[in-house]
Amino acid sequence: MNWHELLQQQIEESFNVAERLVKLLNEKDLSWKPSETNNWMTTAQLLFHLSQSCGVPIKGFTTGEWEMPAHSDMHDKKTEKMLPPAEKLQSVKSLDEAFKRLETDKKIALDSINLCSEEDLASKKVPAPWDPTPVNLGKRLVEMLEHFNQHKAQLFYYLKLQGKPVNTMHLYGKCRRKFDFRRFRQLTTSSLT
Repeated sequence: MNWHELLQQQIEESFNVAERLVKLLNEKDLSWKPSETNNWMTTAQLLFHLSQSCGVPIKGFTTGEWEMPAHSDMHDKKTEKMLPPAEKLQSVKSLDEAFKRLETDKKIALDSINLCSEEDLASKKVPAPWDPTPVNLGKRLVEMLEHFNQHKAQLFYYLKLQGKPVNTMHLYGKCRRKFDFRRFRQLTTSSLT
């Protein structure tokens, strides 16, 4: 398995699971959030963020075209204090919009990966807007998939907290192929130096 195969497989699987989780929601669930305190996103805000948390940053790493504001100084501690409160974050207006946005983000991710050579994924070093340290491009793209999966898990717990009948199989999917950790470790370890 090479970088392209690894990334494409994991993107397909992660997005398929996310779409299955979204199918468990009703339109009325979009305004729900775990608490009115502590800066929680609503389900609609979480779906909006989820739908730009993989493909959009993968495109940024592969093309240098960042669609998010102020990325040039995100590693600056002052920026962390300027992050907007949850109530100011964008939301999807409907579940249909959430599905369309997820489909678009998945396509952006896959198209962006196809722009890269296997050699670039294995050896090109790139900084992140939030971390100026140059890191292997393939590893950066895996980190963006991990970012997506963190928010997918957040959605899973939102569903659980709403009383939806979800379990581990919903989070990972019955058909989920086993992640090849050994191959992933070989790819990332050999590329980190």
